[in-house]
Amino acid sequence: MNALIIFALLLVLMLTGMPISISLGLTVLTFLFTMTQVPIESVALKLFTGIEKFEIMAIPFFILAGNFLTHGGVARRMINFATSCVGHWHGGLALAGVMACALFAAVSGSSPATVVAIGSIILPAMVKQGYPRKFGAGVITTSGALGILIPPSIVMVMYSVTTNTSVGALFMAGVVPGLMLAFLLGLTTWVLAKKHNYPRMKKATWGERLAAFRKSAWGLLLILIVMGGIYSGMFTPTEAAAMAAVYAFVIAVFVYKDLKIKQVGKVLLDSASMSAMLLYIITNAVLFSFLMTSENIPQQMAAWLTDQGLGPIAFLLVVNVLLLIAGNFMEPSSIVLIMAPILFPVAVALGINPIHFGILIVVNMEVGMCHPPVGLNLYVASGITKMGISELTVAVMPWLLTMLGFLMLVTYVPAISLWLPNLVYGSVG
Repeated sequence: MNALIIFALLLVLMLTGMPISISLGLTVLTFLFTMTQVPIESVALKLFTGIEKFEIMAIPFFILAGNFLTHGGVARRMINFATSCVGHWHGGLALAGVMACALFAAVSGSSPATVVAIGSIILPAMVKQGYPRKFGAGVITTSGALGILIPPSIVMVMYSVTTNTSVGALFMAGVVPGLMLAFLLGLTTWVLAKKHNYPRMKKATWGERLAAFRKSAWGLLLILIVMGGIYSGMFTPTEAAAMAAVYAFVIAVFVYKDLKIKQVGKVLLDSASMSAMLLYIITNAVLFSFLMTSENIPQQMAAWLTDQGLGPIAFLLVVNVLLLIAGNFMEPSSIVLIMAPILFPVAVALGINPIHFGILIVVNMEVGMCHPPVGLNLYVASGITKMGISELTVAVMPWLLTMLGFLMLVTYVPAISLWLPNLVYGSVG
């Protein structure tokens, strides 16, 4: 009964149009102060201790690094490099967009940042070359979602914080699925481009490719610094995020010189604003999790799901449906922070690997970012393309279906997620 009251109250507050973070906080406070004897001091204490975890510090640093890279010309150089590699194939510029999104995802950790950085440059170029605007929007909106699957990933950090799973192992687990999805999105793009005979570019010489690589090398080196630093044991994922922010600042301001010193203040302000928003959501989600735990709701829900006789296969299908439904109403960080503590104990009880389960959740979040009504990537792409959400929804459909097929593959073939971390760490989970 308590669980029904809590979720009903949360749903009512969300339906009023109230931000998810405030809805969470008000739900917790209303329930605690009217139906329990929990002292107000413990609520205040939980607000502070909830964001004390060292791993959470990675989030503002990755956001800052992403913003420096977005404003610092790194995206443009990555697009030039990608175009020199695949531009001569059918739909070459669109394929370059997919490849550039995958490369930028490996340095930014954020899907909306990837859509903005790559989309704002490549979409006008595609339209100028003769591609339909819908096609370009579909490519970039869905490929931008790679930002949370290819490590580093802010959503993976949030899953790690809520479930005490290794961030390093999650980052490693995201590499193979991320590359696979990038390939499948590229394949979908190529098939559609060939079918409609979309423009191809002149084949670049090896000299031109080498020159494009050299110009983008400083940005691509960040992938090596972050991932190499984590897996060599030189620094933790949080320290890697701080290193990424400093490195991104240096190459944007002093190497590429696309970002002027006077613009740094605005980048810092934008990053602080986005970080504050995410940390506020995390704080209220921690409160919500505290309420759920104090009322023994996760354990009761886990017991109820187990009593239904669901095996791992049926349970994972239920999880996918739940997360895809949640993606209609909430953005990824909120879903992970609310749903992971509830579903994680059941997954562990059924013998599902925690790392595999984390990747499954992240792929679900990717799909959620590309469909209405709350798909963040849709809104970002809408701002770039000046297209309506309903028009964009139709545009992304071929790639969205590809992503759903990939989701089922990742769900029932754990080796896709676990092969690389098992190779590196011996055994994970």
